[in-house]
Amino acid sequence: MALQGPIPVTFAMVFPHGCYIVGEVEPVKDFDASSNGRFVQARDKQTAELVWQVAVMDGDPTLNPAQKTVAVKILAPVQPVPPQPMPGLPFTPVEFDGITVTPYVNAAGRLAFSIKVQEMHAPRQTAQPAQTASTAKAGKEAA
Repeated sequence: MALQGPIPVTFAMVFPHGCYIVGEVEPVKDFDASSNGRFVQARDKQTAELVWQVAVMDGDPTLNPAQKTVAVKILAPVQPVPPQPMPGLPFTPVEFDGITVTPYVNAAGRLAFSIKVQEMHAPRQTAQPAQTASTAKAGKEAA
């Protein structure tokens, strides 16, 4: 099979309704290397970068509450800094670049995905929606 290892995907494929930071960016513990109270941070097996983790809430309104929050692992040499909060919003919107997913079977026997990213940043501005015939006509009448 040609697919081996992490599968590259786009942000829109994983979070089509956007996502929001609901936790702190924290280092991921390497459970094999850590011992006797000594913390060793995990490194990614493919890139050897340090692994950080942040909890995000998926903006998809159709998900049940138990599915809304997921952990995103960020591969970076230093602790990533989340985007600045937006005034009037209870959660900070965020986007990711360089996303890969790795499918696995969780402890409950269900298919799950590990999400790893290369970069975290504030959402990019989107283009204005295309005009429909009725909004274009209304704009011409107002002029």
